Amino acid sequence: MKSEIISIKDIDLAKKKVFIRCDFNVPQDDFLNITDDRRIRSAIPTIRYCLDNGCSVILASHLGRPKEISTKYSLEPVAKRLSRLMSKEVLLAKDVVGEDAKKKAQNLGASEILMLENLRFEKGETKNDENLAKELASMAEIYINDAFGVCHRAHASVEAITRFFDVKAAGFLLQKEIKFADNLLRHPARPFVAVVGGSKVSGKLQALINLLPKVDKLIIGGGMAFTFLKALGYDIGNSLLEEELLEDARAIMKRGRELGVKIYLPVDVAVARTCSSESFMSYVPTQEIPSGFMGLDIGPASGKLFREALADAQTIWWNGPMGVFEIEKFAKGSLKMAHFIGDSHATTIIGGGDTADVVARSGEADEMTFISTGGGASLELIEGKELPGVKPLRGE
Repeated sequence: MKSEIISIKDIDLAKKKVFIRCDFNVPQDDFLNITDDRRIRSAIPTIRYCLDNGCSVILASHLGRPKEISTKYSLEPVAKRLSRLMSKEVLLAKDVVGEDAKKKAQNLGASEILMLENLRFEKGETKNDENLAKELASMAEIYINDAFGVCHRAHASVEAITRFFDVKAAGFLLQKEIKFADNLLRHPARPFVAVVGGSKVSGKLQALINLLPKVDKLIIGGGMAFTFLKALGYDIGNSLLEEELLEDARAIMKRGRELGVKIYLPVDVAVARTCSSESFMSYVPTQEIPSGFMGLDIGPASGKLFREALADAQTIWWNGPMGVFEIEKFAKGSLKMAHFIGDSHATTIIGGGDTADVVARSGEADEMTFISTGGGASLELIEGKELPGVKPLRGE
């Protein structure tokens, strides 16, 4: 039996210097304007709680996958947005563990906020480098992880850093994420329907296997559906296929039958010769995908079938879009799914960045019970794995 995660409320914070690992990896447009600040807003309750306890707060996050130090990946827009949201100045260090960061951290007063530059400007971050972790830890007395989106990664600011703090705990967002995933698997209101999409089966194979004994229905869409359709003997044209997983797909369908789980696959799809907005698109039954064409979204009949499957659901977990939603003509299936789930009376949990983007685009975000801030981390929790960023926060 795993011990409970230590909460930020379980520790004495009064007037301490606190290091908070946040997940400010937000989408930006070509002009570096933040297009969705949900992850920044999600971190505010933990930051405010620390400020209310007279703490000085050091915030750390990554943004994107920079190969080198670049203004394109600077956290400056994030610091400005947070400052505006909190109506409070947020200082930004010019570096991560350099002279400027250390000086500003040292001089930080009570109830002041400092944000370090992009953690991934330091090569040691993704290598879980102990020296970098030690330098980061030297800036504060208490470590709080509130970055669920990176908890599945053993990185310096997530895993190695915990070795250098005697006092460490989970922030409110991290606790909320884990609680939702835990309750979802242990005590779902039934019928429990899992909707799984996205491009590949490989990234979700273990989650599918783990979900099967727990769900009543499983809806499979997106590119990954074609591996299942091929496993049933359908000709899928040039649609996405993971040939090495055909046996796994057959095994999942067989196991579903044994458990009495109803598995739904698309019955029609939007096809085109190429995956582009200029390409001519038409809807065809899944048994009639023409040679040289690829399926890029579910069709209207599939939408109706999936809506029927969701009609009596009491719990819905959705991870992965139904098609190439980035291109407008192939986004209909994903947007319809967002509306179906938003209109349901079920407890609805949305996992994964792409799925959250679809929900935001559909205008249904306020109708969902919970939108997870981490796709990979949420999948690994569903797979039953212990996350590297969470394990050190248990009172063991």
